[in-house]
Amino acid sequence: MAEHVAADPALTIGLALILGMVAQTVARHLRIPGIVLLLATGVLVGPDVLGYVEPQSLGSALQLLVGFAVAIILFEGGVSLNVAELRRQASSIRRLVTLGAVVTTVGGALSARWILGWAWPLAILFGTLVIVTGPTVINPLMRRIRVNRNLSTILEAEGVFIDAVGAIVAMVALEIALQPPSAQGFALGAQDLLTRFAYGGGLGIVCGLVVVLVLKIDWLVPTGLENVTTLATVLFFFQFSNHLSHESGIVCVTVAGVAVGNLRSEAVTELKHFKEQLTVLFIGMLFVLLAADVRMVEVQNLGLAGLLTVLALVFLVRPVNIFASTVGSGLNLREKTFLSWMAPRGIVAAAVSSLFALRLEANDIDGGKELRALVFLVIAVTVVLQGMTGGLLARLLRLKPPKPEGYTILGANDIGLALAESARRGGKEVLFIDTNTDHCKAAQDLGFRVLWGSALDDSVLRRAQLTRREGCVGLSPNENVNFSFARRAAREMGVSRVWVALLRDRRKVSAEMVRKMGGHLLFAESRNLDFWALKMGRDDVVIERWIGAMPEATQFADASAITSDRRTYLPLSLTSSKSGFRLIDESVKPVQGDTLEVAIVTSSRAQAAEELRLLGWDHPEVILEPDSASSARPGPVEPDTGRRDSEESD
Repeated sequence: MAEHVAADPALTIGLALILGMVAQTVARHLRIPGIVLLLATGVLVGPDVLGYVEPQSLGSALQLLVGFAVAIILFEGGVSLNVAELRRQASSIRRLVTLGAVVTTVGGALSARWILGWAWPLAILFGTLVIVTGPTVINPLMRRIRVNRNLSTILEAEGVFIDAVGAIVAMVALEIALQPPSAQGFALGAQDLLTRFAYGGGLGIVCGLVVVLVLKIDWLVPTGLENVTTLATVLFFFQFSNHLSHESGIVCVTVAGVAVGNLRSEAVTELKHFKEQLTVLFIGMLFVLLAADVRMVEVQNLGLAGLLTVLALVFLVRPVNIFASTVGSGLNLREKTFLSWMAPRGIVAAAVSSLFALRLEANDIDGGKELRALVFLVIAVTVVLQGMTGGLLARLLRLKPPKPEGYTILGANDIGLALAESARRGGKEVLFIDTNTDHCKAAQDLGFRVLWGSALDDSVLRRAQLTRREGCVGLSPNENVNFSFARRAAREMGVSRVWVALLRDRRKVSAEMVRKMGGHLLFAESRNLDFWALKMGRDDVVIERWIGAMPEATQFADASAITSDRRTYLPLSLTSSKSGFRLIDESVKPVQGDTLEVAIVTSSRAQAAEELRLLGWDHPEVILEPDSASSARPGPVEPDTGRRDSEESD
């Protein structure tokens, strides 16, 4: 049975795809680095154990598949980078991908030469292969470990750029190693290195401009075809760049990704989500295939010397790299120590080492399989060791973000603005996430910080730094998006309290679903938010403050059983002398002396007052009249979301 499966190339790819997704799904549930399970899965189903996956059955198609997948992965990595954040740590990032690459190459080569006793050409090839780290490992780790944004930016940017630099340096080193040693060969190699960066960088800019035009000009590409058109464009430029200058396509797609990722457009937001899904799919497939292609006996033959070589990279080479590259950066000793520890290798190292093994074997040069085995040992040790201990180290070094405070609100609409104003009066900071430019501008003009983008986009969530927030609110017109945002904030980002706005008569998300995922119902129950948005947009709402007059006022979740009309008032927040400021949900239990802020329809003030008194509230005080609300709310203007969406330096 296993032989029949392994001999079928199409079934091999299909099996690798599904196993890759299963492994990553299980890893997320267990909250461990996905690559740990991917490597284990590849070994388990490979020829050494079950024998269901035989990468050799794919022949030359394996390297073609790897090339396309790496192109998509690096393009997605470039798209996720924010230029504004890169500028703040530009000097450190620049030195990490230049000076740091040299330090790692030299350190890796010396380790392989002195510890394993390898010949210089093979040792130098190893040094070039371990230059890379990679966004496929770093980005998920940073989401889980949660350190300050400066450190995350440095590690994420290094992972993207060093993959392109390391892959090209390694390929040039391989081609030099395959030629007879000579001074002329090294000179030509240096020239070839510059040529590949020039071709890749130039074509990357062109590719980025083409994709930007595709996304910006609405009539150019029919609706629904933008993502696949972008994918086709990126893959074409990747292969065209490789055709002009071998392996320059990696630089091309990385540069194109950075250019496209910093374009503010709804189409780019959808593209990021599409690319993230593709990246997860390809990462799973590639690691299963490439891990299955490595024989365990080859890793075992490295022995203790192989493990010591890896440990030299971790404990000697990486710290020297970091401390040399961050001189004058302003980073303190604790931050440099953390950066020194975090350098797990990813898919590019695995892919290029597999290519090296094939090329060396084809040229009758010994050591290719040992080289690949050592690189996979580096990947396994660094991912497991650093991935499992990174959070502990961050705590020991006191690099965790400060105590969470304030709220992130998805939806800078009129209801969101009213809620944010109430929170600000309660001493809470508010950050908005929205894709509507008019809403973003209105929130900015009222003094709130805004992130333009989709709340389901990983890069937007990272920039929002939800781990710094004590609560997140899903208040967009889409119940499904509200629910997904709140669930990710609670489960993946560890936000302690999340609220979901349920829209009456939509019935897409139930109150039970919200409770099961650990969330709360905003406003204590489903509401006709279209009605309230209309009233607030027409300035037909007044904001009042009421005081709890009874020993125990009625719980908001039970209010509908006492009052009949939910269109007269909308409870926004409660302030208590004991628990402080709180948003209204089904769990809030008011007591005497608590202060309630409530939005009331101007034409229904008398009815609203009667109902609120019936519920135990009294002594109303006007906070915001319709006229003042109107003067504070600007008209639609194209916003400049360029600067206010970035986090302050830590």
